Amino acid sequence: MSPHPQARAALIIPALNEEQSIGRALAEIPSALYSQILVVDNGSTDRTAAVAVAAGATVVSEPRRGYGSACLRGIAALDPATDVVVFMDADSSDVPAEAAAMVQPIAEGRADLVLGSRTRGQSEAGALLPHQRFGNWLATTLIRLLYGHRYTDLGPFRAIRASSLRQLDMRDPGYGWTIEMQIKALRNGLRVLEVPVSYRRRIGTSKISGTLRASLAAGAKILWTVLRLLV
Repeated sequence: MSPHPQARAALIIPALNEEQSIGRALAEIPSALYSQILVVDNGSTDRTAAVAVAAGATVVSEPRRGYGSACLRGIAALDPATDVVVFMDADSSDVPAEAAAMVQPIAEGRADLVLGSRTRGQSEAGALLPHQRFGNWLATTLIRLLYGHRYTDLGPFRAIRASSLRQLDMRDPGYGWTIEMQIKALRNGLRVLEVPVSYRRRIGTSKISGTLRASLAAGAKILWTVLRLLV
């Protein structure tokens, strides 16, 4: 599947100490899909930035730690002519070629935000851990009860119309970024679609799901974000 010829898509990849995985992730990206590929180095202490540059990506630095902080820095570095923005993790858990299925509905004017759903797609054994599945279920259930929309995932692999992204005025600097986008999309009347995506076991240790403490902190932040955005 190829993107609509008039859609200029850019890819933002937040990265923190992903030296082992970023090269593979970048090598699998269908370069014809994007006019710009940005790796946001979120304060890495390894060779993440050097490996990304060697692989042909543009690297920008965001020393303030936090997934949302990295995404915001990537947005600030976007070419103003960008039509569609894709977000993807640096850990090689996503299948980069599947982004085309998310860009296409936006390019064709059928959607404003397209989410890659890991729960609707094929997940490699051990890729989605039990506490991740539970957290997804709890957060999406709360959104359904409070906002009336049934999401199936909070996965970070997603595409959004650039003008819609500006409309959302994203703020969260940390773990609440993905759910903030999904809730604000509903509140702003965006047309939202989900498409099934594959999910592989990541290379290296997750900063969120890799430890119980980080998982609990992420879960608490996500739930707080759900309730905060009710106001």
